[in-house]
Amino acid sequence: MSIEIFMPALSPTMEKGTLAKWLVKEGDTVESGDVIAEIETDKATMEVESIDDGTVAKILVAEGSEDVPVGEIIAILAEEDEDVAEIQMPSDKKADETKEKPQAAAPEPAKAEKAKPAEKKEADPEPVQKTETGGRVKVSPLAKRLAKEAGVDLSTVSGTGPHGRIVKKDVESAKAAPTVTKAGTATAIAATEYGPAADTPFREERLSGMRKVIAKRLTESKQTVPHFYLTIDVELDDLLAARKQLNEHLEADGVKLSVNDFVIKAVAMALKKVPAANVQYAGDKMYWYERADISVAVAIEGGLVTPVVRGACTKSLSAIATEVKELATKARDGKLMPEEYAGGTFSISNLGMFGIKEFSAVINPPQGAILAVGAGEQRAVVKNGALGVATVMSCTLSCDHRAIDGAVGAEFLAAFKGFLTNPITMMA
Repeated sequence: MSIEIFMPALSPTMEKGTLAKWLVKEGDTVESGDVIAEIETDKATMEVESIDDGTVAKILVAEGSEDVPVGEIIAILAEEDEDVAEIQMPSDKKADETKEKPQAAAPEPAKAEKAKPAEKKEADPEPVQKTETGGRVKVSPLAKRLAKEAGVDLSTVSGTGPHGRIVKKDVESAKAAPTVTKAGTATAIAATEYGPAADTPFREERLSGMRKVIAKRLTESKQTVPHFYLTIDVELDDLLAARKQLNEHLEADGVKLSVNDFVIKAVAMALKKVPAANVQYAGDKMYWYERADISVAVAIEGGLVTPVVRGACTKSLSAIATEVKELATKARDGKLMPEEYAGGTFSISNLGMFGIKEFSAVINPPQGAILAVGAGEQRAVVKNGALGVATVMSCTLSCDHRAIDGAVGAEFLAAFKGFLTNPITMMA
């Protein structure tokens, strides 16, 4: 009996994927565990293994196919001693099932005549839509259906048909235009598409699955999550001195600590100290996380992924450095497993290595906060009434105000700063 291979669900939220590449062709013999294809998800490119021994009888989905639904049959294997030519494809099975179903008998002429509805003497009345003021608007049946599907308020649409009747093109025009609220404020439609600028050379590039997800999630975040921002300056001179000493000690083990490793550890310990910042809003309830799982933003070609350092507050700086390096390498190679990037209770985005002094990051839903880390640079500071120079780093916390209040955000930043300015407290 033939074996059907389905598009797998490679993450809990995956609904569709791109079949990036076939590593076998029809007629090839495969064994259970052999890698037969590469599937591109929104976060990584993952390998698909054969579930059994057999011969590739038919490849049903061509490589490069996008938006292949989870559960769709992508290939069929023939078992040992099974004739490939006799294997029925899914479409053939459906056709046979249709043939086997008994056809409904045609109604007898007399009965058919009786069932025929009586002819209407007058045409059906024109469909109408009531306006807010109680007036009635003429609208064609097709336009009414299209408006319902698109969520267009017909009371705001001007009809161009006979006697002001709303027709299909009126609804389509309303869909493409910004809507106007009762207060008269134009609200841009989130999915508005713009054509290329006139007379300007350009190239068109289809969005990858990753870019589509980034666009969707961050648009949702800014539209539905009430952000507020808190910025703090942190002096790093003591941390840089400690980092230098630790790296000299760890050099033999091939470990090199970065400032970002200290930031991850400090964030995790601050979340443990201020648990009200390690939360998630969930409608009529809140989730209070008892472990600090830190999502670390990693820039890769075509987008951004956030591998997770789980339980970072319980790990040593060297363990965090080693784990982050491994996760970042996997992310750039597109080899992250779902369990390595799913979840996370708090995010860090560090652009300091690019010379960015300060910025505000967009919260990664459903998390409650994200810390944007800028570059450490020498600045003039006042200490004990005297002007001096110190290495200072600006960090901005973006908070979901539904879950985290300003006082909680400030308390978290104070704890975070305390750990960084006194790095020995992170090694206790």
